[in-house]
Amino acid sequence: MPLSAPQTARWQPGASAAAQHAELFAPGGEGAGAALALALARDHLRGAGDPLADIPDERAWLWVQDKAAIRLSGRPYRPGLPRELRHRLIHVAADKPDDALFAIEEGLRCRDLAFVVGEIAGNPRALDFTASRRLSLTVERHGVPLWLVRLDAARDLGSARMRWQARSAPSAWPHRNPRAPGSATWQAELFRARSHPPGEWTLRDEGGALHADPMRYTGPPHHGDLVRAPIDRPLAAG
Repeated sequence: MPLSAPQTARWQPGASAAAQHAELFAPGGEGAGAALALALARDHLRGAGDPLADIPDERAWLWVQDKAAIRLSGRPYRPGLPRELRHRLIHVAADKPDDALFAIEEGLRCRDLAFVVGEIAGNPRALDFTASRRLSLTVERHGVPLWLVRLDAARDLGSARMRWQARSAPSAWPHRNPRAPGSATWQAELFRARSHPPGEWTLRDEGGALHADPMRYTGPPHHGDLVRAPIDRPLAAG
């Protein structure tokens, strides 16, 4: 799609199938970035799949973290992952951002993977615009989607087709059991997209599906931790 394409369609769940390279800027220590990346990946698979197919997608998926990202958000906690993804996870712990980017790019070349999630902390030199462009080209060439989570990073130049700013938001009270954990909820701002205008939403994962409520901007974002994940348990999804 050309860069000059009109941005007329407001983003909504199910509309991200064409944008297979996305970045999510999120606070470290919350787990919000990785959790939303998984919710968007599942939404993408649901929108890109064949509704008449009887065979579920059982392909593996790759999660790559550099050492700094693991320190901030912890390693994946399989019981906290969505049920259909737990047994399909391939996790790579990389020492440096350069190694993480290499693993991510190699994963994107493997068409047997359903998708790739990467977590990199800060703004390392290795992740400049040239590296971002390489990822975009690899995604386009091989068709494996990428959600790259940028923990505690400043917005820099990048070629991702969709770029989000996300943080945890309070969950609604469960109807049946007020003591039970609520649905995973995020405040998300889409600040760059090729085919959608910018916007803000409250996103929530209910029943394995992504739902969006439009937000109105009321002031500067709050960067405090609304939900802090314990060590080695960065996700509360599922």
